[in-house]
Amino acid sequence: MTMNAFILFGAALASAVGFAQNAAPCPVEGFSGGFNRGCPQKQFANPSDISAMMAALPDKPIVAPQSLRRVLVLCRAPGWVHTSIPLAAKMVEYLGDKTGAWMTTITYDAAAITAENLKQYDAIFLASTTGEFLDDPNDKAVSEQRRKALLDFVKGGKGLAGVHAASDSYHAKGPVLAGTWPEFNELIGGFFKYHWTYPTLIPVKVDDPKSPLTAMFPSRGFDIVDETYTFAQDSFSRKRVHVLTSVNYAKMSAEDKAKEPAATKRTDGDYALSYIQRVGNGRVFYEGHGHDEKVYFLRPFVAHMLAGIQYALGDLKADDSPSVK
Repeated sequence: MTMNAFILFGAALASAVGFAQNAAPCPVEGFSGGFNRGCPQKQFANPSDISAMMAALPDKPIVAPQSLRRVLVLCRAPGWVHTSIPLAAKMVEYLGDKTGAWMTTITYDAAAITAENLKQYDAIFLASTTGEFLDDPNDKAVSEQRRKALLDFVKGGKGLAGVHAASDSYHAKGPVLAGTWPEFNELIGGFFKYHWTYPTLIPVKVDDPKSPLTAMFPSRGFDIVDETYTFAQDSFSRKRVHVLTSVNYAKMSAEDKAKEPAATKRTDGDYALSYIQRVGNGRVFYEGHGHDEKVYFLRPFVAHMLAGIQYALGDLKADDSPSVK
């Protein structure tokens, strides 16, 4: 899909009626686009979605891998469960297979996050993980071991990549906006506080058009339709991360701006979408879109994810200095 088609695709979707709001509490087989809480996780993507996603895959990596790379995709979502999780996982797997950039293991079990098991991997990909996705509610010691294993993995020189609801993790519910695991909140860049619902047409600004992670986008920016996350005011800062893309807030319609409650509206108008950062000796990439399956059909989006994962692996070099010094 060309960038013009990408924009037209977004504009067409913006006029569509979202069906997620009218979905049953737990989705039936074949349901897509919505999310739910407390339902069994669907672990298989629809074949038609996989086919459309595969058509968007690049033919080669952004850069050749320096060695055989292995990526662990974690899909556990004890909070909101996105139906796009299995497709996101398959995107990572097929990106690695087609381009030769890495090999992939997919798991829905947080027990895979141990210091010993992670020795075989170069990066972890969080596929819309939500809630306290690493924790065992019945064993505090196990939860602490998993948390430490993840932090040590990244800080020790490995990579972390996350899409969409990876930032809807470890934060308090209700009116109090506070992180519950500060080290992870900083690792992923911030925590979710509001989203424009699907489908909303979002104008995107390319903050760093010179980065190899944004080379697939026109420097003037583009439009996309998805559910778009925003971060709590004090949880995200350009003093920590290098912003790649953000909501072009000045171009948003007054109607869409007014949808955000005053209690969660950022005073700085800064709504980052994707960014990278160094954490210890490791690297982190995050992309805020990826709610709806159709986003994974878009060539620029998939290429952006390829670049982000290759950055997290340490193969793709890029300026990751904080956007605000």
